[in-house]
Amino acid sequence: MDQSNNMSNTPQTVITDTTHSPYALLRPVPIAAVTLNDTFWESRRRVNREVMIPAQFQLCEETGRIDNLRKAAGLMPGTFEGRFFNDSDVYKLLEAASWSLTEQPDPELDARMDSIIEIIAAAQQPNGYLNSYFMGERAAQRWTNFDLHEMYCAGHLFQAAAAHYRCTDKTTLLNIAIRLADHICATFGPEEQGKRFGVDGHPEVEMGLVELYRITGDRKYLEQTEYFIDVRGSGRLGRPFDHQTPEYHQDNKPFREMDRLYGHSVRAVYLNCGAADLYAETGEQALLTALKRMWTSMVTRQMYAHGGLGSRWENEGFGTDYELPNRHAHAETCASVANMMWNWRMLSIEPDARYADVMELALYNSVLSGVSLDGSAYFYQNPLDDDGAHRRERWFTTACCPANIARTLAELPGYVYSTSENAIWVHLYVANTAQIALSDSLSVALEQQTDYPWSGDVQIQVQTAGEFALHLRVPGWCDAGWTLELNGEALETTLTPDHYLRISRVWQADDTIRLHLPMPAEWIRSHPLVIENQGRAALRRGPLLYCIEGVDNSDVAIDYLHLSDAEHFTSEYVPDLLGGLVVLKGNATLVDTEVIWNHALYQPVNMLAVTTDQKAVAITMIPYFAWANRAPSPMQIWLRCEI
Repeated sequence: MDQSNNMSNTPQTVITDTTHSPYALLRPVPIAAVTLNDTFWESRRRVNREVMIPAQFQLCEETGRIDNLRKAAGLMPGTFEGRFFNDSDVYKLLEAASWSLTEQPDPELDARMDSIIEIIAAAQQPNGYLNSYFMGERAAQRWTNFDLHEMYCAGHLFQAAAAHYRCTDKTTLLNIAIRLADHICATFGPEEQGKRFGVDGHPEVEMGLVELYRITGDRKYLEQTEYFIDVRGSGRLGRPFDHQTPEYHQDNKPFREMDRLYGHSVRAVYLNCGAADLYAETGEQALLTALKRMWTSMVTRQMYAHGGLGSRWENEGFGTDYELPNRHAHAETCASVANMMWNWRMLSIEPDARYADVMELALYNSVLSGVSLDGSAYFYQNPLDDDGAHRRERWFTTACCPANIARTLAELPGYVYSTSENAIWVHLYVANTAQIALSDSLSVALEQQTDYPWSGDVQIQVQTAGEFALHLRVPGWCDAGWTLELNGEALETTLTPDHYLRISRVWQADDTIRLHLPMPAEWIRSHPLVIENQGRAALRRGPLLYCIEGVDNSDVAIDYLHLSDAEHFTSEYVPDLLGGLVVLKGNATLVDTEVIWNHALYQPVNMLAVTTDQKAVAITMIPYFAWANRAPSPMQIWLRCEI
């Protein structure tokens, strides 16, 4: 059924539309309302628009992903090629391309998307079913194995359809999504209603269904999301469908009883995104309680220092508490994107700078490291220690990460601001101009100027007169020393419990706020139960985590470095290094460990020799996101020290 005519609201280019969500305290600001004009992000977004998205469309053609849909539509002969979830890569790419159109009109890209959408429409079955893997000889296997990603692919289609509708005002992809969603709603549900049991083996459909509800107003999509979350804990996922356990699939206990993140990291966090979306519409307290419990577990026992998630390669997932190996970290790029997505939703539900802090941490570190500076290659895993062997690749057989980065970069302006009643919230500091509607009668023009993340100086000029409040985030890495000025004079204000500075006044046009966030280089330590990091420290400056890479320290054996003077690191902007970076320079001690150990693997404690075979060396450290963009060389984040 075409429900597009039931949609009364003009589409807004928002990532998640909590505009009318009764239990979301913050409202989104459209992507199209914010124009980024900084050097740091716009260079990366230009690469995304001009290099990454076109190359990914070409790779989807080269690898048969779009041909799979053509075959399903009967437009070409042949059978399905590749992994059973390959449709999802096409859908994520359509989503990224849709968001990209808000930044710059591109008739060629728009036409390319239209042609792919026509193929998708032709592949859709009369009953609404759509998945190119389950066509032809596999048609009888539809909905028989919940780990074969049918709902996952559907969820990405729903999200792509929402983005395409909001960015182009076209309903072509949306109508396809609605027909598939109606098919899912008619098929799965309480068995006493004559429907089939079903649970999403790879969570994703939940987020998509809520977004369709927000567009169409059809409550059955919200009720279907609730059903998929309610049936968690049945233990029906895993064996015999695959070799995994119910924990791997977040099916080991009811969702509302979850006390930590279990199993596959991307699946776990996508599920929590869907549950957060559901809470924003229903206000069920048990959902929020479980989400906050899992969030606390994640940030205190399960998350890497760069915002990455997932410590084990064998299940792409979480290990035990404090199990955070460095060289063998999985830390999938998609999991970092998911971390951003979940914290964005938690921030909308409950304004608290801690959520924005984690969102920013992942964005500037483990998300950004997932793509090379020239946009030509990607990381699937993002380790914190490497011998030089781990390199980015042009594409993957399982190619979920490239399009995930592309859509995140394309939708980035939508993460900068939110609104509440007569108030604007500033979450991310990035140079931009914005036109933010607070009511039917008040639209506020802002201009933000900053060299963040290299500098913590932020200037916001209010260009519209009116009475409203500004909430400015004080990041968690800035414990003290921040200052605030209004029109050149110190402004006394209290940091609220949510770690935002609230300035409420009758503004005059050209009022100027200056926020100073000190950005000294500082060393951080791990909890002592993170075994690999005992006796080690990592260096950060502002939102950026730093690493030492061999290519900058050719005369230094990184494994033998010892930091005895950890406080005296200076920052220096190097414009011709990797597109322009602030590097950190300091001194360390190079200790000849082989002399001390006499080339032995084990020694009694009282037999360790004392040696003076050590020397002071100067070292240079770069932001983690920039590593592996030059010749292969060792890299470390956590260095030996006496802190």
